[in-house]
Amino acid sequence: MFFARPYLLAFAILALPASAEQSVVERGDYLLQIAGCVTCHTAEGSVPLAGGHAFKTPFGTFYSPNITADPQHGIGRWREGDFIRALKQGRAPNGQAYAPVFPYPSYQAITDEDAAAMFAALQAKPAVAQANRPNETVWWLADWMFTPWQWLFMPAPSDWQSQPTEELQRGRYLVDVLGHCGECHTPRQPWGAVSAERSLAGADEGPDGKPVPNITPHREDGIGKWRANDLTWFLQTGEYPDGDYVGGAMTPVVDNATSKLTRQDRQAMVADLQARTPYAGP
Repeated sequence: MFFARPYLLAFAILALPASAEQSVVERGDYLLQIAGCVTCHTAEGSVPLAGGHAFKTPFGTFYSPNITADPQHGIGRWREGDFIRALKQGRAPNGQAYAPVFPYPSYQAITDEDAAAMFAALQAKPAVAQANRPNETVWWLADWMFTPWQWLFMPAPSDWQSQPTEELQRGRYLVDVLGHCGECHTPRQPWGAVSAERSLAGADEGPDGKPVPNITPHREDGIGKWRANDLTWFLQTGEYPDGDYVGGAMTPVVDNATSKLTRQDRQAMVADLQARTPYAGP
């Protein structure tokens, strides 16, 4: 479209970047929710995204860092490339490997476009000057060990793009990558790597120390008897088919992530879960 008057054209050109940027930030906010960033980087009773949430593991307790735009304690000095590298490669700006309690093994398949939108959304939020809490790990665990861990145990990235339909591609991307469901719902090997050959088959112990359910379509041990509407409603409300409600570590996942999904994204997740290989167990 052409404008007859020059000042109208100038106004249109100046207005475009702000509109586009707002769109990116809004999409980034949505991605931050469904990727679990708000849940994992917010301590109980604290400011959202300022860190301090505790993760108890066999190797000690890890505390999520501040990911607000604070330049001293958060990621205010990071560049977009630093953030993408952290998500997809598990590396800090200085090259240090992160502990895999940060779910970069799942995030490695995230698109650069989505990662960039998440970074834009974080940078647009208020900076919070809250210091990071040091991890309390077992005595023999050192930061340098996470580099060989990545060499030895980093799984292959999700094959979400190889799924046969757009809905299943989106569902696999949400389940495997953004939602990183396998980080809790897949059993782990002794050194903390997920057992990819039993994806989503449940685990003996989750973040709250309780067993994590099998969410494959196995009819006895998993969710094979659930109807699609049951699963969709559960993701939205946390209500089981029998009328009971979810508890434990899954509660904030529903509250802060799956309940925020669009209807189309919830349906895509359900389609993917119902198409998975059924496994007995855990």
